[in-house]
Amino acid sequence: MAKARSAPDIWMLTAIGLILAIGLIMVYSASAVLAFHEFGDRFYFVKRQLLFAGLGVGALLFTMNTHYTVWKKWAPMALIVCFGLLLLVLIPGVGVVRGGARSWLGISSFGIQPSEFMKLAMILFLSKWLSEKQQTITLFTKGLMPPLGLVGLAFGLIMLQPDLGTGAVMVGASLILIFTAGARMAHLGGLALIGVAGFIGLILAAPYRLKRITSFLDPWADPLGGGYQIIQSLYAIGPGGLVGLGLGMSRQKFSYLPEPQTDFIFSILAEELGFIGGATLILLFLIVIWRGIRAAIAAPDTFGSLLAVGITGIIGVQVLINIGVVIGMMPVTGITLPLVSYGGSSLTLLLTALGILLNVSRYSR
Repeated sequence: MAKARSAPDIWMLTAIGLILAIGLIMVYSASAVLAFHEFGDRFYFVKRQLLFAGLGVGALLFTMNTHYTVWKKWAPMALIVCFGLLLLVLIPGVGVVRGGARSWLGISSFGIQPSEFMKLAMILFLSKWLSEKQQTITLFTKGLMPPLGLVGLAFGLIMLQPDLGTGAVMVGASLILIFTAGARMAHLGGLALIGVAGFIGLILAAPYRLKRITSFLDPWADPLGGGYQIIQSLYAIGPGGLVGLGLGMSRQKFSYLPEPQTDFIFSILAEELGFIGGATLILLFLIVIWRGIRAAIAAPDTFGSLLAVGITGIIGVQVLINIGVVIGMMPVTGITLPLVSYGGSSLTLLLTALGILLNVSRYSR
């Protein structure tokens, strides 16, 4: 007999709500100066973020109250649509170029980023595939290569934009999912070596990526070029100290730190709210990850368990990369901080995915 649906995980739901609230406050604080300078309206970015937050919360409530097994049926179609969008965005005149990457579909300042939606579509499909073929996952050719080939194809299309950050999150979450499904470490280890070689090849093939690596190792070698973002990020974090300069009091958002409301919003948060503010936000993310792992362990079936692992993996990998970049522990990749950074596609997608994760938790054993 199927388990009756219980209330959603209150720990996870509360942490998500608090992260979203912090994000809206910080988007306004980090972007007000830039918004007034560029558009004459200091609320320009936060108004759009509020719109997408509303859409995202609506999507979260819908997916939180829709049995997660419904998505098993729609997973293949979602993946096909996302592959189509990834191809469409590469067409000149159709895909919109922003920040040097042809990653957007849309008009003017409103648009969607297909690579963001591919992250969830891939997790949905892999969860369906691996839950149905789990007995073959230990076989290299029949079990491991088909899902890895699919992930590789999606990563290749994302890299044609190029968007290394989003591609890295998708691959990272997918590998966590495949490993959880029972793939052999020997197989994954061998492929990891090949992946590292390919990654080095990607870096060497594009001078700007190589510059990011050398700037990461020694940002002061090119303080006005490749090392500029990392240096300005550290200049923001350092003065924040224990309690910060105070909300709204950041100096680096005055055109020193590029795009402070997106990839480097954690730098502004640490500058204004200090170590305590940054640690509190990280703690809230850890609560979401902890409860996501708990939902995966207690899920009533393999599909639900893998789905919870994949969605939790997206959040965990993205947080790790974003914060790793802003504190100078990783090369600059261009990835948002989940639920905090400005960005409609990312915010809506992640809230939708978290709604699915909350639904899985409602049927936990």
